[in-house]
Amino acid sequence: MASRQDDGPALPLYLTEPTRAVGDYGLYLAAKPLMSRLPHGDGHPVLVLPGLLADDTSTRALRAVLRRLGYDAHGWGLGRNIGPTASCVTGTRDLLGHLSDKHQRPVSLIGWSLGGIFARDLARRSPESVRQVITLGSPFRLARHSQSRATKVFDRFSHLHVEHRTLPLESENTPLTVPATSIYSHYDGIVHWQTCLDTPGELCENIAVMASHLGLGHHPASIWAVADRLAQREGSWQKFRAPLFLRPAFPKPAAPTVADPVAAHGTAA
Repeated sequence: MASRQDDGPALPLYLTEPTRAVGDYGLYLAAKPLMSRLPHGDGHPVLVLPGLLADDTSTRALRAVLRRLGYDAHGWGLGRNIGPTASCVTGTRDLLGHLSDKHQRPVSLIGWSLGGIFARDLARRSPESVRQVITLGSPFRLARHSQSRATKVFDRFSHLHVEHRTLPLESENTPLTVPATSIYSHYDGIVHWQTCLDTPGELCENIAVMASHLGLGHHPASIWAVADRLAQREGSWQKFRAPLFLRPAFPKPAAPTVADPVAAHGTAA
């Protein structure tokens, strides 16, 4: 029988997601005068993929910050994310190839929730075109439907999907060959935070922040972590260390747990 910790987020966290996301955006607005202290980048291309039912509007604030920091930041331009449709699968692959060819250098991928699962898939398919992957509340370790409160919404569009995968995701049996950062929150009201934890390794890390799921893309701590990760020199990736004055904003990451071997199988959400 599955343990309680393997179930989805508590109902109060789920019900307060919209309100807390607005609060996270308020923190972003309050912190905007401090954005000049963020580390600037080298101009390399960054592709930002939205979460389930979201479009490029949801990542506008994050992309605006990245552009001010000197990056060539792009939304995916594929409308609302309703899962792995033909246009989504083909479109993301074509866009990654276009950006990589245009700049003649690998692309950093940022994926929010479901967008992060797509980003990890792209990095496995075309590692030579990917500089690093950063995910925001992405449940790539999902083992059962009950760990996500978005499953029913995802399944509503399953007849349009061209990829149907079982849980746990078979692709996650092997680590990425490019640097990977998973930013997650213990206060996530959409997916269980443990489903966002990557297996520790030389090229991967987990960074905890105190945000809602819907606010991860604009919470100041998330933005700081993203900017810090992107600013590293290509080929010299090191794990994140928060500056002393920001340590309280980054709780100590939890250790990932072994997936329940008796978890029910189903399609990814």
